[in-house]
Amino acid sequence: MLCHATAALATNQCARSLGQGVLALLGVRGLSAEPALAGAAPTTPPADEVAAFREDMRTFAQDFLAPHAAEIDRLNAFPPEFEFWRKAGEWGLHGITVPQEQGGLGMGYLHHAIAMEEISRASGALGLSYAVNSSVAIHALSRHGNQRQREKYLPMLLTGEHVASIAMSEPNSGSDVVSMRCKADKKGDHYVLNGNKMWITNGPIADTLIVYAKTDPNAGKHGITGFIGFSTAQKLDKLGMRGSDTCELLFENCEVPAENVLGQENKGVYMIMSGLDVERLVFAGGPLGILQACLDVTLPYCVERKQFGHRLGDFQMTQAKLADMYTATEATRSYLYSVAAAADAGRINRKDCAAVILFAAENATRMALHAIQLYGGNGYINEYPTGRLLRDAKLYEIGAGTSEIRRLLIGREMMKEAAP
Repeated sequence: MLCHATAALATNQCARSLGQGVLALLGVRGLSAEPALAGAAPTTPPADEVAAFREDMRTFAQDFLAPHAAEIDRLNAFPPEFEFWRKAGEWGLHGITVPQEQGGLGMGYLHHAIAMEEISRASGALGLSYAVNSSVAIHALSRHGNQRQREKYLPMLLTGEHVASIAMSEPNSGSDVVSMRCKADKKGDHYVLNGNKMWITNGPIADTLIVYAKTDPNAGKHGITGFIGFSTAQKLDKLGMRGSDTCELLFENCEVPAENVLGQENKGVYMIMSGLDVERLVFAGGPLGILQACLDVTLPYCVERKQFGHRLGDFQMTQAKLADMYTATEATRSYLYSVAAAADAGRINRKDCAAVILFAAENATRMALHAIQLYGGNGYINEYPTGRLLRDAKLYEIGAGTSEIRRLLIGREMMKEAAP
């Protein structure tokens, strides 16, 4: 589905003053596959480089992030002393796929998916916030922003001094994003935004925000534009992904300068659509990390826990569940790495980008239930991590496109391929 839209970037200062700046993002590319990295030839990274990167990411995540996961979930917030954004910035993780000439690492989607996997293995909430910041907002700004916009916003985002978010969904427009009602009226050299955005990850803490709004309500899906400038409503109290701050955004006569439009007016939907494939690809690292985390906590428990005079893991039905968990994890990892490597070689396949997150998300929910079952009564107690893993896993069947939407997309692509 094609529609015209523009997106916008905002700072917290803009938020507090209701519209000191607006940036509209435009998608100028079509929906076909695009090169993996702007300004760089598609490449497939050497296996030893990928293995070394994964090991470094595992060390970073397990040493620095994992010890805070339970507290983040309990508090529904990052602990005051927890400097995740800046620490990730020191490692260059916010700009993995940002070209080196823009201040990023200039790596590919495989590296980005691995980073997402290992961060989510340590904490699902951290993984979600990280992905929205890096693979959605920063990626869009890097790809579609002009030089002035990149120079203004990217440096502090890449260091982790600022955090980014993106606002598309509305209370009545989730999967059907192009039916959004948030509108932007042109008034001389600025736009005036009015409307609401809902379920906005990083919304309460965002320094920079990409917003989509209708600039021509009569044009339907062909009249969407993006802007900067907003205020935040109360943080949402979620079932899972607690600590990954989410809120509703409110726009009331929010003035934003026209110079902050990213791309062309009424063309932002092309940016939305061209970014969805790689968004699904990188986001699939989230449920993969949760799958691995389920194994990380369940296998040792099955070794240590004794029932009927034997280790829990000595029973064949326990071993069957462990085998299912291992198989699901390895199959998901192989599929994701394959799709990511193809994307890095310049072959972004819409069907597989949707299929890999569908496969990963549903596996993560099922295997988290396996983990709870193997823990027995302890799995139902919040002192243990299995409940958090299940609550976090379920989000990936809903966010970034529901499982139902993914199936529709896959089926549609299959029919296109089968057509004579």
